[in-house]
Amino acid sequence: MASPGSGLKERHPVTGTLPNGSAPAEPAPTAHRTTPVWVWALPPVAVLAVVFLYPLALVVQESLAPGAYGDVFASASFRDALVTTVWLAVAATVGCLVLGFVLAVVIAFVPFPGGKAVSKFIDVFLSFPSFLITLALLFLYGTVGMANGVWTDVTGAPSGPFRFLTTPWGVLLAEITYFTPFVMRPLLAAFSQMETAQLEVASSLGARPLRIVRQVILPEALPALAAGGSLVLVMCLNEFGIVLFTGAKGVTTLPMLVYSKAILESDYAAACVVAVVNVALSVGLYVLYRGVSRRAGA
Repeated sequence: MASPGSGLKERHPVTGTLPNGSAPAEPAPTAHRTTPVWVWALPPVAVLAVVFLYPLALVVQESLAPGAYGDVFASASFRDALVTTVWLAVAATVGCLVLGFVLAVVIAFVPFPGGKAVSKFIDVFLSFPSFLITLALLFLYGTVGMANGVWTDVTGAPSGPFRFLTTPWGVLLAEITYFTPFVMRPLLAAFSQMETAQLEVASSLGARPLRIVRQVILPEALPALAAGGSLVLVMCLNEFGIVLFTGAKGVTTLPMLVYSKAILESDYAAACVVAVVNVALSVGLYVLYRGVSRRAGA
């Protein structure tokens, strides 16, 4: 009940109308100003343009110097570096897939003391720089490493037999050692989502462990293998630190050729051409992977 003299008109308790029968006036709608979506996209696009797109455009522009592509493509050093880069990346990816799958199966399905600690260590291993693993291998198998030191102490020989780290096989070993956890991580995540009842049923029906791995575990692991393998392949194509720290002078990859052309020879146009080819190769492989995985439903 409104007090006398308040100036407020009493409404009907049921219909809500005023005493004269008219409906009360609706409040005026409040205007809300919304910021256009494209405004929120400006800051990240600006940062991306300054940090990545502008330097990339400069590299592409420098590579368009007259005759730069023709001179680089005609050189034997570029062709050798391209072949070396591709076969090292493919071989390292295959090695990582095989070794990573075996180790992931053991960690996920074979109970042993410290299994969880090993799984946690893999996450830590992913944060290690590549040159750190290479230095560890040098301490073990380098020319003056522990293995050669033990050999010379035991046999009295002037030098040890382990000299493979300065060859393509040493680079391949270092890349497989470093990049295998990048395959294991998605595999372990996929295995953690797998129903153990499938394994129990297969085992109860008399299937041997190798058959269970081939017919039950492997099909479930294919999407994770594809993801990890594609990541390793792209990273191996662009790996620089491992090749540099192994000291393999006879192994020249595309990133090493970029370094040689730009820093040692000051031929920036040729270095930019090699860099553009390396980027195009990496992007092409990524697009191919996305297309294959989309068709496979991964």
